[in-house]
Amino acid sequence: MKVLIINCGSSSLKYQIIDSESEQVEAKGICERIGLDGRLTYQPTGGEKEVTDAPMPTHNEAITLVLKALVNPKTGVLKSLDEIQAIGHRVLHGGAKLTESRIVDDEVIAAIDEASDLGPLHNPANLIGIRACQKLMPGKPNVAVFDTSFGMTLPEYAYRYAIPTKYYDKYKIRRYGFHGTSHSFVSKETIKFLGLDPDNSKVIVCHLGNGASITAVKNSKCVDTSMGLTPLEGLVMGTRSGDLDPAILQYICNHEKIDINEMLRILNKESGVMALSNGLSSDFRDLEEAMDNGNKAAGLAIDAFCYRVAKYVGAYVAAMNGVDAITFTGGIGENAGIVRKKVLAHLGYLGIAMDEEQNKKRGERFILSTKDSKVTVSVIPTNEELAICRETVALVNAQ
Repeated sequence: MKVLIINCGSSSLKYQIIDSESEQVEAKGICERIGLDGRLTYQPTGGEKEVTDAPMPTHNEAITLVLKALVNPKTGVLKSLDEIQAIGHRVLHGGAKLTESRIVDDEVIAAIDEASDLGPLHNPANLIGIRACQKLMPGKPNVAVFDTSFGMTLPEYAYRYAIPTKYYDKYKIRRYGFHGTSHSFVSKETIKFLGLDPDNSKVIVCHLGNGASITAVKNSKCVDTSMGLTPLEGLVMGTRSGDLDPAILQYICNHEKIDINEMLRILNKESGVMALSNGLSSDFRDLEEAMDNGNKAAGLAIDAFCYRVAKYVGAYVAAMNGVDAITFTGGIGENAGIVRKKVLAHLGYLGIAMDEEQNKKRGERFILSTKDSKVTVSVIPTNEELAICRETVALVNAQ
């Protein structure tokens, strides 16, 4: 089955064509600056990257250009659009109603729209992508795969906030968690890679990138996760603050004469390692280079990031009463050896021993711990598009 994977942002659209039998990507790319001048990047696997500037007033035009590229007689990977048998969409927030992947119908569209106040930047864009595909490829099944689904197995004592119950009852304010497709994929791959028992295993996945989160996965189910109602909770991130005393918001708002919306913009866009490095960068490559050149603020940013990761790992060891494996993934987790080393330096009490030579590897699947380490530590590249493909195929085949 050929599956088109769509990940819509407000002004961008990432896409891949995946052959579900071989699980190989046949082509991928991105549409950028939708609503402005528009740019399509298209790359068939093994072929040259093509960049085309073209008007994209809406996502309809963007998807139309993607489909034309896919069937281009010279560089396309499809003979016709009939080869596309399903479309899988990443949707940020499913709210309390959409707890697992669903084939899109009117009920699902209404529920995604209803959850837009929980994901105001992403859900409306996700719906635009779904509707555009429905219009341009009528009759093809569309599947919505929710970033929040994996966290919906949290026990109530883990997902409820200690605020008046009426706010949960009225607004479903709870911890949802994000990066769910990544955490689901990597936890399953960890179990297979290390030969663990899916029904008797304790795995911690550290998805570390510009956005970062950690999950505790017990017996293949997520039992805790660091992000909450929104992706702002949890770890120190690229530009997000992560956990802080909520009274800080009132204090700064009162003294700086700003409203809560501006305060939240600051916490999402101007905080994290960007803030701790005095505005130097949110990119760990820049921070590591600056730290090596004696920049103390860059060193502080990296240390604070790693310390918060280690704290969450320790908490999740307690939450599961033990751990069999810890896996690093995401752009930082897969590539930043300095981060892995600093995180694991806090976890010596678990009997973890890191292989220094292995830690030099980047962007590949490998075991990071030594053979005598009491907890196995691995690095497994994430593949959210493949996770979406698998979910899509399973639902379409079950129809």
